[in-house]
Amino acid sequence: MSEFKLTQRFNLSDWALSHQTLVLYLMLVLTISGLLTYTKLGQSEDPPFTFKLMLVHTTWPGASAQEVEQQITDKLEKKLQEVPHLDYTNSFSRPGESMIFIVIRDDTFSKDIPEVWYQVRKKIGDIRHTLPQNIESLTFNDEFSDVYGSMYALTGDGFDYAALKKQAELIRTELLKVHDVAKVEFFGEQKQRLFIELSNAKLVTLGITTQTLINLLQTQNAVVASGTFDSVDERIRIAVSGRYDTLDDLRELRLRANNQDFKLGDVARIYRGYEDPPHDRVRFQGKESMLLGVSMKDGGDVIGLGHALDEVVARVQSQLTVGLELNPVTLQPKIVAHSVNDFVKSLIEALVIVLTVSLISLGWRSGIVVAITIPVVLASTFLVMYIYGIGLHKISLGALILALGLLVDDAIIAVEMMASKMEQGWDRVKAASFAYTSTAMPMLTGTLVTVSGFLPIATAASSTGEYTRSIFQVSAIALVISWFAAVILVPFLGYHLLPDYTHAPEPSKLGLWFKRRLNLSPKTEDLHHHDIYNTPFYRTFRASFIAA
Repeated sequence: MSEFKLTQRFNLSDWALSHQTLVLYLMLVLTISGLLTYTKLGQSEDPPFTFKLMLVHTTWPGASAQEVEQQITDKLEKKLQEVPHLDYTNSFSRPGESMIFIVIRDDTFSKDIPEVWYQVRKKIGDIRHTLPQNIESLTFNDEFSDVYGSMYALTGDGFDYAALKKQAELIRTELLKVHDVAKVEFFGEQKQRLFIELSNAKLVTLGITTQTLINLLQTQNAVVASGTFDSVDERIRIAVSGRYDTLDDLRELRLRANNQDFKLGDVARIYRGYEDPPHDRVRFQGKESMLLGVSMKDGGDVIGLGHALDEVVARVQSQLTVGLELNPVTLQPKIVAHSVNDFVKSLIEALVIVLTVSLISLGWRSGIVVAITIPVVLASTFLVMYIYGIGLHKISLGALILALGLLVDDAIIAVEMMASKMEQGWDRVKAASFAYTSTAMPMLTGTLVTVSGFLPIATAASSTGEYTRSIFQVSAIALVISWFAAVILVPFLGYHLLPDYTHAPEPSKLGLWFKRRLNLSPKTEDLHHHDIYNTPFYRTFRASFIAA
């Protein structure tokens, strides 16, 4: 008797029926909150994951491939061997350029990657003084995961690259104000250059070599500190005047060599232009253009970002100078919306199939209980996903479809057990309590076993595990919530929705004779309660079993 009271004390189904108002309140709050948070879940094409790759790029103009390898690449690679979690490095050396790709072990946790990149920069900084002094640049690129999902082409008849760049800077400022925009980059930008084309014939006439003239030019227009003047109240900066700000200033630059004075414009053609050959060029519909790539912040909503960008681009387009056009090239939000809609459509189809099968196989009343339970479980799952920052993408939506076929099991078991006991003559409260005491722990065990099947995905220390981790997360959330719904919500709904079952006549003498032959002594309650297995199908099956 004490053991029975202990069980009753922890009977969640009995508790739910004793607090029906609270259960109804929780059901409504979870459903409404889940539906609202569904609209706020981040949507993307793929789940976020970390690229464990960095590029160290060094330029040394004028050096041969062998010099680059010996003086730069080999030194850097030897130092990089000290980097923690290093898997391997790939290097390429060619005239004037060194590239080293650093690959980190796949089992390195994502949270450790920023520290690894810091160590790469630190160790290379430690040996920076051993590299050639005249290297032009030493850069690090660890942003391979940046995806410029939305790209816009800025074109304009009669506008050169400098004018396009000026307008693109204004557009970039507006785009950066949009929520969830991480960065805006330019593609196809042509850098301006100042060209001085020397006339060899004129230099020969003056008796000046090209190198002599270059040395003279390098001493002109230098930016140097001119000092300061300190007074009692303030410090005044002293600046040297006479800098060259225009092309005419350069043309009028007076030089002296071999005891001769001449102007730079007398021996050279000076003009503005763009780097030649160009580093990269972009054409849109046959026109020279500049691309603006928009990257989204981690965890952002790409669909919401797309709507915000459409509004900003429409406003900017109306304010552009006549002749300029800003046209979309690629719009990831539309692609993601199409992809997410396909998965949502599949999810709805699966939901309809499950509900239809439940209604047909379980009966109208029992099917309604399951049909109400499924949306509540899904809404609660969306709420927990929002709390833990799990967005909607291919992996999480696929996991929802997979979990949909599993989360109905507990609800079906609970409602069928309750209905069976009610058919046998038990009252509603006792039938609901019995369903918990007899099936709750087996259902929980089965749920945990199913969830543990996806555990290796969550614990895999690899890029694949990071990419597919939401399979375990979403499945675990949905199945655990479905168990609580089966032991709390299903008894509450069954109490109100399941029909009153009429008692069948008392067992016949032939039925009692069969029970005696099978050594099954009829209990007192069996003489008065309806035997749900006393149907033609079960009688035929039982007779076949006895005959065998």
